[in-house]
Amino acid sequence: MSSSSLIRSTRSRFAPKHIPSNTRGYAAPGIDQSGDPKKEIIRRVLYPSNIRNRSTPIGTWRPDVGRALQRAIPSVQAHETIERAWLLHKRHIRKAREAETARKFECMKKAMDVLHDLDPRLYMEANKKDDPRARSSEEKEAMKTMKVSEIRAMEARIRGLFPRELRIPTDTPSRTGWKYEWKSFTRPI
Repeated sequence: MSSSSLIRSTRSRFAPKHIPSNTRGYAAPGIDQSGDPKKEIIRRVLYPSNIRNRSTPIGTWRPDVGRALQRAIPSVQAHETIERAWLLHKRHIRKAREAETARKFECMKKAMDVLHDLDPRLYMEANKKDDPRARSSEEKEAMKTMKVSEIRAMEARIRGLFPRELRIPTDTPSRTGWKYEWKSFTRPI
């Protein structure tokens, strides 16, 4: 048996019986080639029919919601009472948070008044508006020798917060060790 006849016989054995070999299967209307209903299921889930005789799997329409609510809460007055109680509970939580915030603000204001009485210079330093874009001459000189990525990291750094370029504490030490020579840029006060 030659190889060409073997190839022909395997082609004819695996060719689908219901689709002619000279037509394209995807162009044939009404013929299900794959037998796999996944596409149809996905289409039905994403685009449910407009007929409202059954519930949709994604919950856009449920005919049994009214009955379920009627079983759980038998009257409209009970439902409205529960809703009002829930809104009252949320209002109590909101008022408690607002009271806590006001208390903390008053404590901070008292502490700032005490600081003003004790040391006006420290009070002015604590309330000084700092321009985050301002750079000292030492920082400007250091930026001239840095790489672009290091400059961007330095510009993204927020003053007064923990430096981003330091390593995050981990359970195991770094392979390269600790950077003992690292120093932050300090501005003269």
